[in-house]
Amino acid sequence: MPGGRCVFFLNTLIMFPGLPDRFQVIRLRWLSPVLRGPQPAGQGHSMPELTISLDGPEEELAILGSRDQLLRQVRDSLRVKVLARRGEIRVEGEPDLLEKTRLVFEEMRRLYRKQKALSPGDVAEVIDAIVGDGTEDVGGRLEIREGGRSIRARTDGQARYLNALRDFELVFAIGPAGTGKTYLAVAHAVWLLRRGQIKKIVLVRPAVEAGERLGFLPGDLEAKINPYLRPLFDALHDLMEFGQLRRYVDNDLVEIAPLAYMRGRTLNDAVIILDEAQNATIPQMKMFLTRMGQNARIVVTGDTTQVDLPQGTASGLADAVERLRGVPGIATVTLGKADIVRHPLVQAIVNAYEEPESGPSVHQVFAREPFQIPPAGGEGHAPA
Repeated sequence: MPGGRCVFFLNTLIMFPGLPDRFQVIRLRWLSPVLRGPQPAGQGHSMPELTISLDGPEEELAILGSRDQLLRQVRDSLRVKVLARRGEIRVEGEPDLLEKTRLVFEEMRRLYRKQKALSPGDVAEVIDAIVGDGTEDVGGRLEIREGGRSIRARTDGQARYLNALRDFELVFAIGPAGTGKTYLAVAHAVWLLRRGQIKKIVLVRPAVEAGERLGFLPGDLEAKINPYLRPLFDALHDLMEFGQLRRYVDNDLVEIAPLAYMRGRTLNDAVIILDEAQNATIPQMKMFLTRMGQNARIVVTGDTTQVDLPQGTASGLADAVERLRGVPGIATVTLGKADIVRHPLVQAIVNAYEEPESGPSVHQVFAREPFQIPPAGGEGHAPA
């Protein structure tokens, strides 16, 4: 063959003697050029190379992903050239990028041996953990990169909240609905867990109905408490895939429990989040705050305007904020209407309920004598 060429027939590489060694790994380069990445003009094959050997076809399929999806994800994130052939991955790039790529593939293989499956979210977390610490300060605001997503403060109040979560071991977050109190706390906890800074997340909520009495709930214990804890599951589902969350729960990395079950426990190496804390009584709040063990962080969130405790029962959230004011290591962040990031109508609704009533109230209107239906042929009139 002139020029030392090789010929493909039925997806099989026919090798010719005397070809340079670098042509021994070009099958996937020609069949799947997308794996190579962009070829800089005038650049030859003098860049450093790295070869990673995989253990069998099952690991190869898991590491490469369906249709090489995970391989392309690594290539695009680290800006290296990647070839996969016969149980080996060959990488070309700058020396510092090669080292990071090696660490990424090593961690992917470790995860595969542990959980027998890899998702794009898993790979994104590995890359974030190795390439960077997963946070950056954007315009003075902390940003969390988690699960392939970028979670950043959208208001000044949320920026103060994220900074407090980073810098303090006990944080109280008080504000109206829709300000991201629970979501940002859960996102920060997941970020700490995936980077090995803690070993567990414990999400806690008081089992208090919002002005209703639901009575007896059927099912086992998990089914009975699930309606109260559902908002915490919603935040977790938004941050990770369902299968991954199920593995975390099954392996006791994530625990969701009612407040009453926290008595007598000591939680080390954990983030403990108490949501809807305005519905905790003063004794319950004292019990919860004293669960903090070594290397533990506590986040307490709530809205003091939506207390569902029985009439005359003081809220433990307002009491704790007042008692612990000025204690070192404790931060209190107050969010306002300007920090609401849900649907725009939510802020209008909050404003409407906080404005002083003008004109007759709803109760006064319905207390009036009803409109009288006149007899046939007469004219109706409303009572004066």
